[in-house]
Amino acid sequence: MTVHFIGAGPGASDLITLRGLRLIKVCPVCLYAGSLVPAEVVAAAPPDALVIDTAPLTLDEILDHFIDADRRGLDVARLHSGDCSLYGAIAEQMRRLRALGISYDITPGVPSFAAAAAALERELTLPEIAQTVILTRTATRSTPMPERESLECLGASGATLAIHLSVTNLARVVRTLTPHYGADCPVVVAYRVSWPDQLLIRGTLADIRDKAKAAGITRTALVLVGRVLGERGGPESRLYAADHHHLMRPIRSRNSAGPNRLGAMAGARTARRR
Repeated sequence: MTVHFIGAGPGASDLITLRGLRLIKVCPVCLYAGSLVPAEVVAAAPPDALVIDTAPLTLDEILDHFIDADRRGLDVARLHSGDCSLYGAIAEQMRRLRALGISYDITPGVPSFAAAAAALERELTLPEIAQTVILTRTATRSTPMPERESLECLGASGATLAIHLSVTNLARVVRTLTPHYGADCPVVVAYRVSWPDQLLIRGTLADIRDKAKAAGITRTALVLVGRVLGERGGPESRLYAADHHHLMRPIRSRNSAGPNRLGAMAGARTARRR
């Protein structure tokens, strides 16, 4: 018997790994977060599977289901939204499973910040603009943030920020980041990314709070902050530059013919034969 922690992705039923979907299809017990995991993903469970929404349950109640499944020798698909490694609250579940001698494994999933970047058609790291992405949140009624990871400290980096679980704390986000990024810095509030009712609210630190408030966004949203969100141009990466050489693309002699030159030379020879 094994408890399979599965990252179910950001919302769209086809944004789940093949491994994750395969495990859901064969596990006779499926536990999922009802408010965050789409019904289409849960529907992949076997017709006779025991399917349990864990949203109203406590940790001890969830653990009781693991223990019961272990006693009956039934594998469990434990679904978490996005990727399990980010704000998934699986650490405490794994600690208890280890203490009980119940085996488990983890299948990664598509995180919400990656889905948001795809929906926005943006790269979150651009040369000479931002080469770092910080995944963080703010403290509201939930677990407090370590002092060294306060938004004030992280904002000083100027990195692209992906701020989770914080749309209700948007006023503080704006107030804290404006001195570091400037009031004109682009911001996106990404609501239920990849779901049918996805909403991408674009603005700046100066106006994003009013825009999010007008849209009635109070939960299930990611806040992205950074200059990369407003850039369409800018310096290009050196990765594919003609004069950038590496193991897979060694330096060529000045007289060597690349694919285009070889094609042109072959065409010229054909023309001469005619």
